[in-house]
Amino acid sequence: MTIEPIKEKLDDKIKKLNSSRVFKKVTPKGDLSWYIKWAASFFILVAVAARSAGTVPAIDLWFSLIGTIGWFWVGMLWHDRALTMLNATLTTILLIGLFTYYGG
Repeated sequence: MTIEPIKEKLDDKIKKLNSSRVFKKVTPKGDLSWYIKWAASFFILVAVAARSAGTVPAIDLWFSLIGTIGWFWVGMLWHDRALTMLNATLTTILLIGLFTYYGG
């Protein structure tokens, strides 16, 4: 029994993965953006949990705002226009919500 044909098949598949059609996208790990994205994700999860539990709307708004600003920052660090545009818009909407909540 020989394993060589299997190894050749695997080698062929690996070569195909290294073609110009395959893009390997790896988000940074351990840099500033990595810490911000995880902290921001935590804040957004807390906000959604508060929303689903029906607690004080201000908790949802504040935690959503912090998380959204964090993801906006990550979008800027990654030069990702979709993240930047989405989270800039969400930040504006959440600020309007906070002004409405506290202003009457």
